[in-house]
Amino acid sequence: MRSIARRNVATGAAAALLTVTFVATGQAATTADDPPPDNRFQKVTLNDRPGEPMDLAVLPNRDVLHVTRAGQVWLNDAATGVNRMIAELDVYQHDEEGLQSIALDPNFENNRWVYMYYSPPLDTPVDDPTTPGVNEGDAPMTGTPEDFEPFEGLIRLSRFQYRDDELDLGSEQQIMDVPVDRGICCHVGGDIVFDSDGNLILSTGDDTNPFFSDGYAPLDDSPGTNPAFDARRTAGNTDDLRGKLLRITPKRGGGYTIPRGNLFRPGTTGTRPEIYVMGLRNPFRIEIDPDTDAVYVGDYSPDAGEADPARGPAGQGKWTVVDRPANYGWPFCATAELPYIDYDFATGESGEPFDCSRPVNDSAHNTGLNLLPPVRQPDVWYSYDVSPQFPELSAGEEDGIGPMAGPVYQFDRRDTRRPQPVAWPQYFDGVPLFYEWTRDYVKAMHLDRRGNLADIEPVLPSFVFDNPMDMEFGPDGALYVLEYGDGFFAENPDAQLARYDHIGRRGNHSPVPVINADVTSGLPPLTVSFSSAGTTDPDGDRLRYAWDFDGDGDVDARGPNATHTYDEPGVFRATLTVTDVGGRDRGRHASADVDVVVGNETPQVSFVTPVAGQEFSFGDTVTFEVAVTDDQPVDCAQVEVTFVVGHDDHGHPQTTASGCTGSIDTTVPSGHDPENDTLRGVFVAEYTDPGTEGLPGLTGSDEVVLVPTE
Repeated sequence: MRSIARRNVATGAAAALLTVTFVATGQAATTADDPPPDNRFQKVTLNDRPGEPMDLAVLPNRDVLHVTRAGQVWLNDAATGVNRMIAELDVYQHDEEGLQSIALDPNFENNRWVYMYYSPPLDTPVDDPTTPGVNEGDAPMTGTPEDFEPFEGLIRLSRFQYRDDELDLGSEQQIMDVPVDRGICCHVGGDIVFDSDGNLILSTGDDTNPFFSDGYAPLDDSPGTNPAFDARRTAGNTDDLRGKLLRITPKRGGGYTIPRGNLFRPGTTGTRPEIYVMGLRNPFRIEIDPDTDAVYVGDYSPDAGEADPARGPAGQGKWTVVDRPANYGWPFCATAELPYIDYDFATGESGEPFDCSRPVNDSAHNTGLNLLPPVRQPDVWYSYDVSPQFPELSAGEEDGIGPMAGPVYQFDRRDTRRPQPVAWPQYFDGVPLFYEWTRDYVKAMHLDRRGNLADIEPVLPSFVFDNPMDMEFGPDGALYVLEYGDGFFAENPDAQLARYDHIGRRGNHSPVPVINADVTSGLPPLTVSFSSAGTTDPDGDRLRYAWDFDGDGDVDARGPNATHTYDEPGVFRATLTVTDVGGRDRGRHASADVDVVVGNETPQVSFVTPVAGQEFSFGDTVTFEVAVTDDQPVDCAQVEVTFVVGHDDHGHPQTTASGCTGSIDTTVPSGHDPENDTLRGVFVAEYTDPGTEGLPGLTGSDEVVLVPTE
């Protein structure tokens, strides 16, 4: 592993964010040292119905894979613009579990391996819809080890073969299992990167419930309490894989070996040799510098809005450059200079601050070393208010803290002679990006020649990055972004897969297509009239229209309008691809699509109770009734209702119940003040019908937001 030096320095001023996609021309001239103006970029939507999006991977041919938490793997074909689902894993989905991430093997062009980190169902208990007053899928908060044992699960890292634009789930080779405690929230995120030696680095969350610790460190090891309330058992445990960066070398045929240079030497008593970095809360997104092997880590913050001398500091989000094994302190220290207080949850008494230079893990759940490595200071840390050290990260009354480590741009030096049409300019060469899920922005983290943070600068501040979930630069030099949109644990209206192109000073924009269909469901034969009304080209160039009625990648018709009759039952994703044939850099294209369901109709799901805006208090038992209409008999056992604690722009699912009617015991989010914090109780209902005559099931959903009264 090559190392880089670091120091903590930041300059500059915060930038206001606008909410437009295209910027008016006529901006002031720039020098070579200035960032390129926003009007030299364009955002191109690739898929505006991406499910609940989690992670993406750009293939060498510019096709894009992205995954959803529900287990779907989607392919965006770069040549045709067609989106289609190419695989679906069966995954466990209580609280935040599901399909977390996807990554390509560094030798993908030769071996065709795709890695995924997902939750296999196992035999974990789930809710029984015939007992509406009890949710068997919720792990007990108190009990005996025998009571907790059925909820011991795992998240699996595996690889799969990608052949002929399909993912072969039968080719699975299991690499690693990370044990987790199921049936209770939260922080099970994971991300995958590879270093220059072919070692795989996996980030893992602390798998700990944060809602009963007042927004400070969850340290509850009281007798009879579910261990999931104590992060010392995971992130602070040298003998546990959670709350870590794990560094391994995948083996041929599956499994892994341990490379040299991790935090603990293999064979060290009370340690796991896979651990590269420990003391992380929820390192949801990591990236790696291909030139230095430095790992960029974004680690999520606890929820305390203010420091408390009896408990510890306010929540701190962190971004750091990892160039060697280290302990970053959670749950003992927010940073090396901000210790938490050793608080006894059984007595309610506060002890002394933890010693960040010599943290000691004396939890009853600790299975590893007592004396831990000293805590290393992150490069960037910030809280809910404007950071005095890093004011560029901004803050507002409703800003949350959701740090995400973004990719490093590698400018192709050949572009100075033969520029790629969409490649980002040399100005960003070698610059890692940082993005904020709750604040909807991207920043450039400029480093000096020694790898020290020198400046933080806004990136495309006039563009909308709507809850950016993942991003990476493609082989064409464009930035591909997966946006979650505003909402909770469903396909949100603003969710999309997008590409951010650099079009240069005299570059040509891609068209902006719009697809319309007079009908989208019915019995065969079903005749559908398609229109491109509303389609535009920002440069006013001549356009060519191509229609693919069934998602097979073949052009079925041309022209701005088309009609097609579907004779067989099925779900067909009709795609309109519009190509610029009249401007500079002609051939740029973009697509839009619509699903046509023949022989099955999407269920219509709506809450009867509760209703939007209904008042409640956290801790209440809320009864629900869900109405479902469908062209097939409705099976209420397949209705799932999830309760989510909404905080600022993000949320944590707490429990899922089954049935058209039932009740949910809402979680009391300690450490929050509903009168001052932006809290909500969110209920999400989903129903998937069984399909018919070989058709896949279709899913409908509804969401209501309840308002806390205290």
